[in-house]
Amino acid sequence: MSGHSHWAGIKYKKAVNDAKRGKIWSKLARMIIVAAKAGGGDPSANLSLRYAIDKAKAANMPKDTIEKAVKKGTGELGPIHFEEVLYEGYGTGGVAIMVEALTDNRNRTGPEIKKIFEKHGGSLGSSGCVAWMFSKKGLITINTANTGEDELMEIVLGAGADDMRTTGDIYEITCQPGAYEKLRAALKEKDIATEVAEISMVPANTVPVDDAAAAGKIITLMNAFEDHDDVQNVYANFDIPDEIISRIS
Repeated sequence: MSGHSHWAGIKYKKAVNDAKRGKIWSKLARMIIVAAKAGGGDPSANLSLRYAIDKAKAANMPKDTIEKAVKKGTGELGPIHFEEVLYEGYGTGGVAIMVEALTDNRNRTGPEIKKIFEKHGGSLGSSGCVAWMFSKKGLITINTANTGEDELMEIVLGAGADDMRTTGDIYEITCQPGAYEKLRAALKEKDIATEVAEISMVPANTVPVDDAAAAGKIITLMNAFEDHDDVQNVYANFDIPDEIISRIS
């Protein structure tokens, strides 16, 4: 399985078990604040806000915390400024990595991201060095035990999916961002549970990583980014075999 869906799966499992739930909520609150600031506080008229609130609800964030974040974004609770910054670079073996951050101080965040890259055998690159390898898409993964392939194919293609592939025990479905909500709704209507459901940056090509030591360095690097308070999302184009992932994750 390729890096985008592999890491999304690992990340979601970590989120379920992570004792540092407060950190997860803090990141989601920032996402809500930025979405509300950019498009207003009505999720029915602001798709980015609706997506952020859905993610917050999936992480069991309390309703009042979500509402407070929306009010911060609309300015009802005073001015709050977060800047969206994209960092690009490489991990072990030339794996391309994109790090999305929301920060109130890019002069602090930039050097910290650079240090994480270097500490784990990677390097921070210049703007645009890897972004061209990725496209924004809706990404949904479903366990093959949840539904049959032919039935699922009919549902997702009818709901606007671009592609569906089977890797191991996972169906991986991608769509254009504009079709994401319709696709999720169609799956929900059929009571088909998803493992990952998000707007992601999907790589056009992947880099095979068959060495366990190299794979371990990449996963450790990804985890280090995820643990940083300002980092919202991390995307990569590694392709690690399932048997290696199971040993190191």
